[in-house]
Amino acid sequence: MSRPEVLLVSPMMPAPLQALRRRCDVHDLRGAEDPEALLAEVGPRVRAVAGFGGVSAGLIGRLPALEIIANIGVGYDGVDVAAAAARNIVVTNTPDVLTDEVADLTLGLLIATVRRIPQADRFLRDGKWLQGAFPLSASLRGKTVGILGLGRIGEAIAARCAAFGLNIEWHSRRQRPDIAWRWRESPVALAQACDFLIVVAPGGAGTRNLVNADVLAALGPQGVLINVARGSVVDEPALVSALQNGTIAAAGLDVFADEPRVPDALVAMDNVVLLPHVGSASVDTRNAMSQLVVDNLFSWFDGAGPLTPVPETPWRRA
Repeated sequence: MSRPEVLLVSPMMPAPLQALRRRCDVHDLRGAEDPEALLAEVGPRVRAVAGFGGVSAGLIGRLPALEIIANIGVGYDGVDVAAAAARNIVVTNTPDVLTDEVADLTLGLLIATVRRIPQADRFLRDGKWLQGAFPLSASLRGKTVGILGLGRIGEAIAARCAAFGLNIEWHSRRQRPDIAWRWRESPVALAQACDFLIVVAPGGAGTRNLVNADVLAALGPQGVLINVARGSVVDEPALVSALQNGTIAAAGLDVFADEPRVPDALVAMDNVVLLPHVGSASVDTRNAMSQLVVDNLFSWFDGAGPLTPVPETPWRRA
């Protein structure tokens, strides 16, 4: 029997990739000298695509034998799932294995933004402590955190915030009777009720600019925005304006609208903490994510179906 052929569209951790290569013929699209020539040669035989996003309807159309797209990451807005579903192509993602890592990073980003930890570090390094004390920061004490998007990661963030003694409120598209924290009926209502708004909603057309100028105005001049979801969920020009005008106090951002390009205005601000999309970027977690991609592919090739299919694509367990 011929070996399955897999198209790799982004880097994968070495050990899981080695395991994949032992069983499959893996073609690295990003590493190819001539990607177009590679697609023309192997495209008709490719049964699977693996990688972080980068799977457009155009690419899917060039792979007539494609059966499964294994996305590295819990968010899969970089995959055209509608085009995949139209062809009965299954899409998988990597839930759970990155939940704690992203939640930990989110708490670190919240604390760093509110207590101005990077700014204090620069203050000391620049020798300014010799001239006087660092200005007092805001506090987490007695504050309310609003979680916009209470999925797996949102719940893990909320639990950590609760352990810090923070009050929790939340909004998602659907209210959940199993959640004791207070639900708010809209993003604006949530922003009005909280001091810190943490964005964990999935990306995609349905959430584009969900956090807009009205939400930022509701958050208010003492409010802090934390975004660990997707840059598309926040209206970036509106955020820049809100930070410049004092509509909100500060922001901590791990994601941006046009990564890796970050607006100069954000980089120049002293009331913003910026990270280069590192929410799940630890060796342990990226290994687990890549391994789950490989496990999904092997399960599929063995005829057992995908392990973690996304709901938009057509797989249904018997």
